[in-house]
Amino acid sequence: MTKAEVINEIADKTGVDKVDVQVAIEAFFTVVKNSMAEGENVYVRGFGSFVNKKRARKVARNISKNTAIIIDEHFIPSFKPSKIFIEKIKDSDKLNTKEKPELVRV
Repeated sequence: MTKAEVINEIADKTGVDKVDVQVAIEAFFTVVKNSMAEGENVYVRGFGSFVNKKRARKVARNISKNTAIIIDEHFIPSFKPSKIFIEKIKDSDKLNTKEKPELVRV
């Protein structure tokens, strides 16, 4: 599902104009990005948490030049779904009824 599809679905369910929904969605994303860039985590009760995860300093290899490079410690954005969100996905009938592909040996 794309952002445009999300906007259309919210507009259809709420009766709010698509332009207003788009402005609200864009504002939400802007707030989340700006807050996380300032080191703040964003917690949405019943949905999940947008948190900054710290990656430790490490030595990596540049395989094309066969040299070692050092990657300094840094932060990356991460999303952790809430327990309610996880349970909703686990209990989803559509996801649980999909047939799993059989393994074919050749």
